[in-house]
Amino acid sequence: MRRTQAIAALAVVGLTLSACGSDDGESTSGGGGGESGGEVEVFTWWAQGSEKAGLDALVKVFEEQNPDFTFVNGAVAGGAGSNAKNVLQSRLQTNDPPETFQAHAGAELTDYIEANQVQDISAMYEENGWNEVFPQDLLDLLTVDDAIYSVPSNIHRANVVWANPSVLQKAGIDPSTPPASMDDWIAQLEKLKASGVTPLSIGMDWTQVHLLETVLLAELGADAYTGLWDGSTDWASSEVGAAVDTYAQLLSFTNTDRQNLDWPDATQQIIDGKAAYNVMGDWAEAAFQEQNQKFGTDYVTFPVPGTDGTFDFLADSFTLPVGDINTAGTEAWLQTIASPEGQKAFNLAKGSIPARTDVDASEYPPYQQTAIESFANDTIVPSLAHGAATPVAWLGEITAAVSKFSADGDVEGLKSGLVDAAEKNLES
Repeated sequence: MRRTQAIAALAVVGLTLSACGSDDGESTSGGGGGESGGEVEVFTWWAQGSEKAGLDALVKVFEEQNPDFTFVNGAVAGGAGSNAKNVLQSRLQTNDPPETFQAHAGAELTDYIEANQVQDISAMYEENGWNEVFPQDLLDLLTVDDAIYSVPSNIHRANVVWANPSVLQKAGIDPSTPPASMDDWIAQLEKLKASGVTPLSIGMDWTQVHLLETVLLAELGADAYTGLWDGSTDWASSEVGAAVDTYAQLLSFTNTDRQNLDWPDATQQIIDGKAAYNVMGDWAEAAFQEQNQKFGTDYVTFPVPGTDGTFDFLADSFTLPVGDINTAGTEAWLQTIASPEGQKAFNLAKGSIPARTDVDASEYPPYQQTAIESFANDTIVPSLAHGAATPVAWLGEITAAVSKFSADGDVEGLKSGLVDAAEKNLES
């Protein structure tokens, strides 16, 4: 299954929404500032590390393109956005929206659309020519009932292993030859454990869900993995059960303080030589670059074993909320993040790749060049942990099951929790 088929299979259908607009601002055009000016609160979970660096780079472009507007940072830290999403939901429910908020492209957007909390911005796509510069498969994922509700700032790959070559060599492992399968990887993890280092660093609940999705992808393959989210793959099947067993085995090689760490801490263990491997999205690239790590020498990357040829996809995107907001300021922000200048500044800092297709790959560092090539050629599947595969409620229930397993080690309980979550959400 190639890229368009894989994402189109996850496109949300059957929703009907009459989006209501806000009339307190006028639409802007081009890259310049709007007429009304004023504050523009941008709500994100980019509060630290490379994510904050990416946001800062984007804000600089926004302020250059829109001198009449004042950027207000509404970032809420922690949990791959889980903390921010809770705060945002409270604000939306009390009719106190920011000018724009970050959301993952894909199924995550359906919650906001069904609640009539975001507006249709299809006209902006037509006016600014974005339909011509964003790839069609991404546009398909952003489209609900012939309408588009957000603008993507980037593309990330989730199924990436980050490794410290020196740690591997000390354990007698050749860093230039990645393991071809989960079985091969587990054999390496055994050797690393015997050498006295942490074989696989990991963090809190959401990073464990991130690991789980890559194991499901590796063990089931792209088609069956995609089928988990539309009901065509049975969560109670022996194949899914075996994949969960593999996940449980991998977790046994991780650091015991995982619940106290977020992704930057787990990534830092690779940089410091305290751990051999880490599975994380390619926002981690910027963390390595910030500490002057050289790609191919100080660290290496490869697809999670068993997922080579597959791009586990997510995209950060921004919305036009319903409510009393500075609409002109929101549109100015959306135009900046869609612009070539905004996408380049943001993605160079954050470690992701542009959502636009009219980019010169040679302007990006070596890792990002590999991601640009993979996105163009690999089978694309939607990320679970990062909102492309499921609505927020289903992800929350999966996260709860994974968190419980991290505490009690009951693998049968994890399997039943995942089955229960699927049955509940596929029926709704």
